[in-house]
Amino acid sequence: MQGHPWLTLLAVAFGVMMVALDGTVVGIANPAISKDLDASLADLQWVTNGYLLALAVCLIPAGKLGDRYGHKTIFLIGAAGFATTSLLIAFSQSVQMLIAFRVLQGVFGALLQPTALGLLRNSFPGNKLNMAIGIWGAAISTATAAGPIVGGLLVEHVSWQSVFYINVPIGVLTLVVGIWALANSRVAGASNKIDYIGVALLSAAMFCLVWGVIKSGEKGWGSAYTLGFTLAAVVLLAVFALWQTKAPEPLMPLVMFRNRSFSIGIVLMIFMAFAMFGAMFFITFYLQGVNGLSPMETGVRMLPMSVVMMIGSPIGAFAITKLGPRIPIIAGLALSATAMALLARLGEDASFGSTMLPFVLLGFGLSPIMVGATDIIVGNASMELSGVASGIQQAAMQVGGALGTAVLGAVVASKVSSLLPDRWPASAGAYDQIPHGQRETIEGTVSQGFPPVDPKTMDPGVVDAITRASDSTFLDGMQLAFTIAAVAMAVMIVLALFVKQGEKREGAVAVHV
Repeated sequence: MQGHPWLTLLAVAFGVMMVALDGTVVGIANPAISKDLDASLADLQWVTNGYLLALAVCLIPAGKLGDRYGHKTIFLIGAAGFATTSLLIAFSQSVQMLIAFRVLQGVFGALLQPTALGLLRNSFPGNKLNMAIGIWGAAISTATAAGPIVGGLLVEHVSWQSVFYINVPIGVLTLVVGIWALANSRVAGASNKIDYIGVALLSAAMFCLVWGVIKSGEKGWGSAYTLGFTLAAVVLLAVFALWQTKAPEPLMPLVMFRNRSFSIGIVLMIFMAFAMFGAMFFITFYLQGVNGLSPMETGVRMLPMSVVMMIGSPIGAFAITKLGPRIPIIAGLALSATAMALLARLGEDASFGSTMLPFVLLGFGLSPIMVGATDIIVGNASMELSGVASGIQQAAMQVGGALGTAVLGAVVASKVSSLLPDRWPASAGAYDQIPHGQRETIEGTVSQGFPPVDPKTMDPGVVDAITRASDSTFLDGMQLAFTIAAVAMAVMIVLALFVKQGEKREGAVAVHV
């Protein structure tokens, strides 16, 4: 059976909607997970970063597997595994068990995502690929839009576990449509061999890089631990690059990076994810902790951004088709930087109106960046390397997300540690007299936006004083994180000046197996 392009898009959309919905509801569920499983800020970062780390390590090899065994086969394995691990996460009885299953979920997500783009790349002609990617992005945004509301309702009225159950029916639907509609296409010229040495070297390098950044908040940026892992990552990447020049069937042909637009697209994707994942990590803490909103109210507050992304992706795709990627991407970066700067000005009592404008700007800003960078990366790769290019695109996003969550998380934690001792109210006792372990717990709670108080046992005046100190300290950290994200988006405007439309080579022919 030959796969139909639009039915292929439908099946792929169901798969990526499952992943996107999972990402949104996890953010909404974080405060509830923290309370139920007694999770620290570091634990919650691992709930996100363990998943991103597994994705980062596995995405490029997964793209290669798709090129070798067929994108349909690997996509369906990823969809089935993702739904199954979602169910296992819901049954977790400890935060350690939850993190372990999130890592496994990341492995299956790695099988699903690059093969999804590979299926689109192989199914659509060049002149329609932009629109297909735009609709693909709209599907992600639709799930993102539904996630805060659905997640808020489930967390508030059922449990945090229930937000993972919803992946199961979506996964079943993905499998049914995928088995029926997808053609198991491989590309003529794709290698039948896997560069196992390259896989090992790249996986080790990615692990050292992301692990070092994640642990930097705990160990310190200048510590021997952090510098050691960073140096190891650099050395392993250098050895990997050298091996790719000598390997008979390289995992990642370095000739791909000779294309300037391809390389710039990778950097744009990393920085876009850095700003989006890193900054958004703290929004739910801010809205629920400082503003005191319920999970449902938090979902409603974030809805404008999600809805705008839903309509912004096809609009961005249309603009890129008509104007090329440069102008839409620059406009998106400018809007995103403005939105981050506005979010950095939020105070303790932010109204719906004060958050709506930056959320709308961010939704319109992120859409053309994501669609445009994807088009640049996938469109500038040859057909026989479509799976590898898709894996690199997704790996760039996950590495950027992990870096953003870890770096900006470390920024907030550092700000809290430096400011809280001076702001701690005298009525609560001398801060330097509190045992070290208890101070770490207090600072971790404040870093999540929640005051370390117990109204049942504390004097109301002390509760109010600690709450004011906690809120102001968290806000200073969050505002610095948003400022850094705004600067990162603004700097990328310079790089975006040099991008060009993907060539979308038509010379390679898909082989259906």
